[in-house]
Amino acid sequence: MTTIRRFCCNDLLRFASVNLDHLTETFNMSFYMTYLARWPDYFHVAEGPGNQIMGYIMGKVEGQGESWHGHVTAVTVAPDYRRQQLAKKLMNLLEDISDKIDKAYFVDLFVRASNAPAIKMYEKLGYVIYRRVLRYYSGEEDGLDMRKALSRDVEKKSIIPLKRPVTPDELEYD
Repeated sequence: MTTIRRFCCNDLLRFASVNLDHLTETFNMSFYMTYLARWPDYFHVAEGPGNQIMGYIMGKVEGQGESWHGHVTAVTVAPDYRRQQLAKKLMNLLEDISDKIDKAYFVDLFVRASNAPAIKMYEKLGYVIYRRVLRYYSGEEDGLDMRKALSRDVEKKSIIPLKRPVTPDELEYD
């Protein structure tokens, strides 16, 4: 049986095996701690029998006005636990928190343009490619900014794709 619960400090010492996938972005410990302190509602872990960490999601809420949105910073599932819809469950949880608690207009995420399986999964979850970000990953690989409108965005303005790619310095960060 899988349990999805809030991420806690002790999990930082137990989740390294989930991050071994070459497509998973990894961060330094202080980065994870900042998310845990600032956005605890957006940081969850999927735990299996024997307290085995199966996957996690880490995100935040940011922006202003109609750009107020939930953001998926990282979602990953260990290879042994893929194809069990864990990523979908974790994504749904973050979307629900963004929609119902924080009243965000949309949820966004960035994905490597070469990561076809992830792009396909996000599209199945209702995300659309909003824009391409040139050389987003380490100044080498393009990223795709994918978005899913939430209930507050009745007219779905947040997911109207941009017609041109952007560079990382054109992105807005809060």
